[in-house]
Amino acid sequence: MNTKQNFQEIDFNKQLDSRTWSKVLSFAKIYKKTMILLGLFMMFVAAVDIVMPLMTRHAIDHFITPQNYDGLMGFGLLYLAIGMFQALNVAVFIMLAGKVETGVSYNIRKAGFSKLQELSYSYYDHTPVGWLMARMTSDTAKLSEIIAWGLVDLVWGFTLMTGIAIVMLIMNLKLALIVLSVVPLLAWISKKFQVLILKSYREVRKTNSKITASFNEGIMGAVTSKTLVREDANLFEFEKLTGKMFASSFRAAVQSAIFLPLVQIFSMIGTALAIWFGGSGVIAGDISYGMLVMFLSYAAFFFIPIQELARVFAELQNAQAAAERIITLIETKPEIVDAEGIGSPPLQELKGKICFENVNFEYKKGQSILKDFNLDVEPGSSIALVGETGGGKTSIISLICRFYEPTSGSILIDDLDYRNYPLQWLQSNFGVVLQTPHLFSGTIIENIRYGKLDATDDEIISAAQAVKADAFIQSLPDKYDTEVSEGGTNLSTGQKQLISLARAIIANPSILIMDEATSSVDTETERSIQNAIEVLVKGRTSFIIAHRLSTIRNADRILVIESGKIIESGDHDELIFKNGKYFDLYNHQYRNEKVGSLLSAKE
Repeated sequence: MNTKQNFQEIDFNKQLDSRTWSKVLSFAKIYKKTMILLGLFMMFVAAVDIVMPLMTRHAIDHFITPQNYDGLMGFGLLYLAIGMFQALNVAVFIMLAGKVETGVSYNIRKAGFSKLQELSYSYYDHTPVGWLMARMTSDTAKLSEIIAWGLVDLVWGFTLMTGIAIVMLIMNLKLALIVLSVVPLLAWISKKFQVLILKSYREVRKTNSKITASFNEGIMGAVTSKTLVREDANLFEFEKLTGKMFASSFRAAVQSAIFLPLVQIFSMIGTALAIWFGGSGVIAGDISYGMLVMFLSYAAFFFIPIQELARVFAELQNAQAAAERIITLIETKPEIVDAEGIGSPPLQELKGKICFENVNFEYKKGQSILKDFNLDVEPGSSIALVGETGGGKTSIISLICRFYEPTSGSILIDDLDYRNYPLQWLQSNFGVVLQTPHLFSGTIIENIRYGKLDATDDEIISAAQAVKADAFIQSLPDKYDTEVSEGGTNLSTGQKQLISLARAIIANPSILIMDEATSSVDTETERSIQNAIEVLVKGRTSFIIAHRLSTIRNADRILVIESGKIIESGDHDELIFKNGKYFDLYNHQYRNEKVGSLLSAKE
């Protein structure tokens, strides 16, 4: 399995990037009020956490130590009320954080899917499906989670630490400075570990994308792998990827395993300092028991948000790799777009006249596919393209559909450079039937309706009847309401192709493109599809790439393509009479088919 990725890679040596995060946070703008409210409730939570040790000090110094019962019940009820208020705060912030997480995830996925609809056909030629799936699933989930719950921990942590520091400094300056003396060293260690963890997690995300792509290729190409006995080779390649993933993940885990205990050690040092100096103060009579208990609580409590903040920053390192990839996807520019000044679509329908004028085309610089290619096609004529694999047939079709554009030269449709038409309108005038038909999840009637979303049921049935698909559809248990399984596996290739043809005819395209539409079916099904094609091509310009030359005998014009050039042109009889390349291709194929028929008859 080839999991090489030719798409844009990320620089894995950068620190946390404020520009990237500002773009990610733009997806949360709609929830600005909710996030502000969430921040306020986290401040309330932190405030209650700060108040609780103060109340404990008050209880020890005013009730427990002096054994004073006066006012104890009222104090207990106040403590209970504050506890209930805290419970309410927790319930509200969980609800608000959940809303933000879900909403941000929705917005990112919506933006990503919208971008995928805009991107040019060529983008999908060099971007693995697994890479895209990882962006839309795991990376999006990670980002939405860190935005919502990271905000919770950041606001709570900073508020709690600031509040505790202020209270301690007010209550006992000397003891507070002793407890807080470990913070600068802890901050320095945190900064160092953030850099290491960021690098490791970026490598994890990068490898994870390749693994997802490998999974996709393995599943999609399972049958091919079986027929080529590639299982062991595939497993070896996959093990290399997962081994790299394990190494990166383990390195990140080790770094986190060292970092978080370090934070806990400093927390214990701070608590030990509070016990030592605070205990000495109690013995000397300088501070009360309640004050000591309060400082011990604060010393332990002060470092809990530091641990949480350390975890959040570690997750931010991890999430930035996801953020960079998602922003890379969303900021990708389509290679083919409408030129500036393109106005509204023309009112008249396309007639289908097509002209190639000195067209040169190359997928990569220096690798010429077409060179000084010229072709004139009259409206309503059927053009067949034949020739050996790699000759340029599919490239010609892709250029006509404007999936790609000429490197130089022009393509005119109805005497106008096709770049002067709105791209979406232009491509809506093409009907494309591919060699491998694709059906979407849903019913058969919904799949046909993809060709014309406002089509009535009667129009859909008429289209199916026109391409001879109605007969097999009516034989199905639920007829047109039969659910199509994933990839259409509950239908034969021929049945799927007939549905694709019905989908094409209901769209009523001005120009029809068929790329090897009958190459993957048996002879009987091919005859049905060929009859359907004859219905489709009637009255409209059509281009047919044919593997079986018997299916294009009625084409108005047959072009023999070799090395990006037309070496022969004419109808079937003319080309047979020329006794050239087409004659050789036709003769060779006819003999092979005849031998195949005789062998089948013998068996």
